[in-house]
Amino acid sequence: MLQDHLHDYVLKHGFTGYTELRAQQNSNRSVVMLNGSLVSNSSGISRGVSARVVKGGAYGFASATGYGDDIDSIAQIVRAASDNAAFLDRHVQRGMPDFAPVQPFSRTDGLEQDVPVEQSYLLGIVDDLDSYLAERFPRLLSRRVFARVLNMEKLLYTSDGVVSHSFVPRSNVYISMTMQDVDGQPVELYKVLGGYGNFADKFSNAEDYFEKLEKQYELLMKKAEGVYAKPGIQTVILDSDLAGILAHEAVGHTVEADFVQTGSVGGPMFGKQVASEKVSLVDIAHTAFGKLAPVPVFVDDEGTPAQDQMLIENGILTGYMHNKESAHKFGHEANGNARAYDFSDEPLIRMRNTCILPGTDKLEDMIASVEDGYFLTDMNNGQADSTGEFMFGVPMGYEIKNGKLGRAIKDTTVSGVAFDILKTADMVSDTVTWTNSGMCGKKQMIPVGMGGPAIKVKINVGGRA
Repeated sequence: MLQDHLHDYVLKHGFTGYTELRAQQNSNRSVVMLNGSLVSNSSGISRGVSARVVKGGAYGFASATGYGDDIDSIAQIVRAASDNAAFLDRHVQRGMPDFAPVQPFSRTDGLEQDVPVEQSYLLGIVDDLDSYLAERFPRLLSRRVFARVLNMEKLLYTSDGVVSHSFVPRSNVYISMTMQDVDGQPVELYKVLGGYGNFADKFSNAEDYFEKLEKQYELLMKKAEGVYAKPGIQTVILDSDLAGILAHEAVGHTVEADFVQTGSVGGPMFGKQVASEKVSLVDIAHTAFGKLAPVPVFVDDEGTPAQDQMLIENGILTGYMHNKESAHKFGHEANGNARAYDFSDEPLIRMRNTCILPGTDKLEDMIASVEDGYFLTDMNNGQADSTGEFMFGVPMGYEIKNGKLGRAIKDTTVSGVAFDILKTADMVSDTVTWTNSGMCGKKQMIPVGMGGPAIKVKINVGGRA
């Protein structure tokens, strides 16, 4: 765990203007096994201190690796950030980045204790899971088991008097299975296990996950005997994984205030109907439906207390995600969306846990309402742009015929413009499921959560992928 040497610096030097001083440690571990062979075994720690300072009309940023007890080295980072700000102000002269001050507070969040895990422990879990796959499912052409641990710890002091300490661990195992379909072609499915928490707690015994592997294999067999979807505009039920990525990729990025300022579709759509009145979408800070969200953020990296940010309410675009500066510019409230992945990264406007809120419909009633369409259950990769136009891969789903689930379908795609698709939503299920392993790559990778209910929409299905 990080030792609080920033405190000594603040006591000795204080702050002479707006300043954010952050120490951070990211710990990464991973093990990858392919068909019983170890192909990757790595671990690493990124640790350092950064400072961001405002001078005149510009931010200056500086960082350095390491984290010793020499507070003079911390002072050098703050001076470098101040010098950078002064340099930029002389050349840019864009005016003071005004924002409302935050009331002083101090808090500690996340797990109280980092439970160290040896690389051998990860390897043991991966080997146990792989051995089970090899023994139970000899029909598999290939199998891949990938364990990953990402622990993020941050200390933050600001000139507003904010002191924040957080420790957020995330532990996942990714299982990929491949077999031949009836035509001799490979078909694949993958499953993500784990989520928020220490690895030793989430994976105390590999046997706890054997039942999930059995279910994944059953789905893969159905896919191997499946058919290709018909291309074109179809009535589709998007299960929670697809609703979540739609919320994040195709909607969420368009309403990040920095993207709005550079011309995203979220700008002219503010205050207008962008979805069915059955659709409400929120970026959740840390707690949802009585439980911690996949990526809990209590204080962001500018020292703003994190609160939920409503984005779409009953179909109307009502909010953006902000940092302090953009919130002041738009006349909105900053709710804690400024986040940085590493100590050497400046905070950017980022999503945390973006979720379509549950409705009142039962999934079985939604399926029964479809005469001819599809129930799409899984997602893999995809892309979206500032217009809200998107295309996502769909590795698993089912036909719906006369209100009943039919044959499984093979890999396909869905595409369209997010706001147009959401306007067609006429049923929303009453339960929410989270995707717990997401990483968002906006300039810097960062953990995010995505979730939602099942939603019934009209969407373009790509047919054979």
